[in-house]
Amino acid sequence: MVLAILSLQLHLPGCNSLKQKRSRLKPILSRIHKEYNVSAAEMGMNDAWQESLICCVIISNDNGHAHRVLQQIVEFIPANWPDIQIVDFRIENA
Repeated sequence: MVLAILSLQLHLPGCNSLKQKRSRLKPILSRIHKEYNVSAAEMGMNDAWQESLICCVIISNDNGHAHRVLQQIVEFIPANWPDIQIVDFRIENA
C-alpha cells in the first residue's frame, strides 16, 4: 500500500478577504476530489488572503499510479484556473 501526498502552494491574486479566498478554493478542492478521487484540503496559510497551501492525498497499491494522478492534478489547476499560480509543489510518499 502506498500513501502519496501532493503539497501545492498557490497564489490567489485578487483575493481581498478570507471569505473571497474560501469562495475561490472551495470549487477547486471539490473538483479535484471529484475528478481524481483524492482527499483534498487547505492545510496551511489559512490567514493569508492571497496564499494557500493545499494538500491532496491518494492511497494506492501502485506507486507509479499514485504519482501520475498527483502530477495530473498539478497540470489540472492551471489548465482550469489560469489566474491561479502554483508557486511550489511537492509529491512525496508517507
